[in-house]
Amino acid sequence: MKKKIGILGSTGSIGENTFKIISNNKKDFNVIFLSTNTNVKKLLKQTSILKPKSVIIFDKQNYLKYKKKFITKKIKAFNSFKDLKKKLLKKKLDYIMCSITGLSGLDSTINCIDSTKSIAIANKESIICAWDLINKKLKKYKTKFIPVDSEHFSIWSLLQNESVKSVEKIIITASGGPFLNYKLNKIKNVKPKEAFKHPNWNMGKKISVDSATLMNKVFEIIEAQRIFNVDIEKFEILIHPKSYIHSIVKFINGQIKILAHDTDMKIPIFNSIYQKKIKKINTKKIDINLLNDLTLKKVNLSRYPSVKILNKINNNNTMFETVLISANDELVDLYIKNKINFSDIIKKLNKILKYKKYLNLIKKKPKKISDIINLSEEVRLKTRNLCIQ
Repeated sequence: MKKKIGILGSTGSIGENTFKIISNNKKDFNVIFLSTNTNVKKLLKQTSILKPKSVIIFDKQNYLKYKKKFITKKIKAFNSFKDLKKKLLKKKLDYIMCSITGLSGLDSTINCIDSTKSIAIANKESIICAWDLINKKLKKYKTKFIPVDSEHFSIWSLLQNESVKSVEKIIITASGGPFLNYKLNKIKNVKPKEAFKHPNWNMGKKISVDSATLMNKVFEIIEAQRIFNVDIEKFEILIHPKSYIHSIVKFINGQIKILAHDTDMKIPIFNSIYQKKIKKINTKKIDINLLNDLTLKKVNLSRYPSVKILNKINNNNTMFETVLISANDELVDLYIKNKINFSDIIKKLNKILKYKKYLNLIKKKPKKISDIINLSEEVRLKTRNLCIQ
């Protein structure tokens, strides 16, 4: 029987990888929907190949402009997931990939949980800011959750049939980004185009900058703590330039489990879709030379001061994480637009996090999506104003 599947954000990096996997295994899937915000041209190409029953175009202007094109292809077009769910989804799908980036994907991520048996979430902002809301709904509708980021999928795999109480240490690896070997005095004024040149992964501009500052790993540890409910003090980041090992888990019984794979996001995505089903994916052969050179190093806090931010984070999902995510998003955007220097990203981020109003949010839990969205808008405005001064 074909697996009924949908992709939120099919034209983005994770979504496109998911699309390619499904395209190469069409006989296994019945694609119910694909979606985009503004990249309708790519969405049209995807529908020609996968022929989904419906599409979602979240941008209102693009939806009104292009919906007739999809109708002529006998594909139903919607402007939101809520509309699609109301008019089309009578039964649960087998799998939904949620790969819309940023907090703009939060509403759709939470709203699709009751519409699928399994949900793969590649939206770290949603998990970090709203895990309690997500988890509550996962439990209510008995929906299986699968993390898709390579590090989190690795941890998830290593913890199968294991109790979190047996975990002594979880290590997440970081490539170190493009400036790993730069002299410290040269990093301050590096240009955005330099930050985009990730040594191992082909990623978007924003995540490439987060990799360069190591904020992506700060986020990944917060995300992992929420997902796996392991004390945040048990997590550690190690620099691993080869990006071959993705996570290491040490258990209290002395065992150490390591998960490694090529720098190819199709591997965790493929396994999240097929899960326990035996299915082959074409990958590189094991490289003995690579295995003999798996260099791991402690994080240099002078080079990556962002890691110190983890000292402010506890084991509870609070509104403080929305401040962290939103301020960083805005600062990275300002850097990409050449409005601030590279070193200003973390300096100004720390300044915002020290505001008494925001520090007090460490004790406040998000109760609804609007709490998160409203705070995010406020923090973004404050961040912009701080940088204009």
